Amino acid sequence: MSVTYKRSGVDIDAGEEVVRRIKKSVRSTFNRNVLTDIGMFGAFYDASFPRYKRPVLVSSVDGVGTKLKVAFAMKRYDTVGRDLVNHCVNDIAVCGAEPLYFMDYFATGKLAPSVAAEVIGGFAAACRENGCSIIGGETAEMPGFYPPGEFDIAGTIVGVVERSKIVNGRSIRKGDVLIGLPSDGLHTNGYSLARRVLLPRFPLRKRFDGLNGTLGDALLAVHRSYLKPIRSLTARGLVKGMSHITGGGIVGNTMRIVPKGLSLKIDWFAWQRPFIYDLIQTAGGVPEYDMTRTFNLGVGLIVVTAKKDADAALTVLRKQKERPFVMGEVTAG
Repeated sequence: MSVTYKRSGVDIDAGEEVVRRIKKSVRSTFNRNVLTDIGMFGAFYDASFPRYKRPVLVSSVDGVGTKLKVAFAMKRYDTVGRDLVNHCVNDIAVCGAEPLYFMDYFATGKLAPSVAAEVIGGFAAACRENGCSIIGGETAEMPGFYPPGEFDIAGTIVGVVERSKIVNGRSIRKGDVLIGLPSDGLHTNGYSLARRVLLPRFPLRKRFDGLNGTLGDALLAVHRSYLKPIRSLTARGLVKGMSHITGGGIVGNTMRIVPKGLSLKIDWFAWQRPFIYDLIQTAGGVPEYDMTRTFNLGVGLIVVTAKKDADAALTVLRKQKERPFVMGEVTAG
């Protein structure tokens, strides 16, 4: 019997089927700056920015970590694509940038076109919501590299900001106020600890009084985008710095934008910690210090604003139907 590429585990027809399935959803994200269709060797994007005097490109790359393990167990693949796009958007939005385009990487051992199409459909849905385009990507089939039924995803986003409007925290001073915005769950960080603690003890279909749905639903809650509230604040000049709360927690991420010689005073009782974190901590006996370094604890975005602008910032956010809260201040080091 002859050995073919398909017998070796790579199905070119399946790859072509994925492209056929995703074309419509991917094209729905295109705008007039996208100059090529999917399938070209390179993706072309018209880099003319008439609204900007000194445009600066801002880029970020990320994945969704072991949250994928929960998606595999639940056989739900529509949320993780949205997680990835929103995570990437937030990372550049806190710098003041507007997202332009997104590119993805989907890798698996044996390609299942329906699964890949569901994940990439999530990319497209989130890109439409954030006003950016998917202009390219890679679908890799690598037999023997991933366990059956599993895959990995990564994404790169590119955005633009006026150089004079870059948000980098350099103007942060002692006395500035920290305003928090709620997360929609764990977002995309801390899943290795959460799975280690929860999954040996509780089935993903289990319901708890403190959760809206099953444990699996709570763990797959979509990593939300903060682009709209960020736009509202930056347009009014109410922001000195912003931190996207991912791995490293509230303090670890916010200190990345705080100038040398300054520190943070966090009021850890300024918001109600969602039940999922209490469940993790109680079930695993996780030390408080580890909780604060691993999880967002219900805070997905922190805005640093001057004390005189805090009330105005809170008003703007509430008009956006957000639920902001003052959670601390900047102090001397």
